[in-house]
Amino acid sequence: MKEKLTVGRILVHVFVIVFAFICLYPFLMVIGGSFMTQSEVTLEGFKVFPKNPTLASYKMLLGNGNLILNGYKITLFVTTVGTFLAVVVNGMMGYVLSRRHMAGRRILNLYVLLTMLFSGGMVPWYMICTKYLHLQNTIWALIIPSIVGAWNIYLIRNYFSGIPEELWESGKLDGASEFTIFSRIYLPLGKPVIATVVLFAALGYWNDWWLGLMLIDRTELQPLQMLLRTMMSNIQFLQTMSQQSAEVQQLLASVPGDGVKMAMVIVTTGPIILLYPIVQKYFMKGIMVGAVKG
Repeated sequence: MKEKLTVGRILVHVFVIVFAFICLYPFLMVIGGSFMTQSEVTLEGFKVFPKNPTLASYKMLLGNGNLILNGYKITLFVTTVGTFLAVVVNGMMGYVLSRRHMAGRRILNLYVLLTMLFSGGMVPWYMICTKYLHLQNTIWALIIPSIVGAWNIYLIRNYFSGIPEELWESGKLDGASEFTIFSRIYLPLGKPVIATVVLFAALGYWNDWWLGLMLIDRTELQPLQMLLRTMMSNIQFLQTMSQQSAEVQQLLASVPGDGVKMAMVIVTTGPIILLYPIVQKYFMKGIMVGAVKG
């Protein structure tokens, strides 16, 4: 049976459409800005529909195709493997902390909490990564330091704490080990919170450039974000030097610096925009239940 469209319902629909457009407008402006020339940006600012669309920003950004493609490969590998390991490690830790009768549970909870409040500092962290773990200039330098997250552990712990204890007891009566109970019972029931952790971890790995800056010197191992940051730093350096050199000013006249920034946003956010709809139906349930229950 079709619902009648009342004036109030029509107004609600109109408000939602307008609000959605307002939220979408900045992203449309970013897309339009990536096709603008530097002179048009300087004179008129960013627009959704540029007067003279150009692919100069994308040509400059993707000029060295092999380098950008390799950066994509590194970032995709790091994001995929890192997200998988983050789910497994944080999930197992969250499961252990959710067991109410486990010996030493309070001490482990306090230990995880302290990592959220205090940090050992950058120098000890760097020494551990380089001298003890020997991660420098390896692909694992982009993965291992970010696997464990106290916030993710607590999300999973709180969600698992809300699962009825009878399920754990029935698994034990059937002779299942703790790992079997975790993988066969708790993980399938924890899809909402697992999807939330997947989104958090994937975003963290995809957007990370800090680990590449600190631990990677080899160009072939640099992630996409690090390569784009280096390109943007070079453009900013040229803009600074343009005040001292006429030749640099002529060079910058053909460089769409602001357009390149917009093109970077499009190139780097595309895969994440595609990921979000997949996990969105679980996201709100996982973040709310995992943060409140327990």
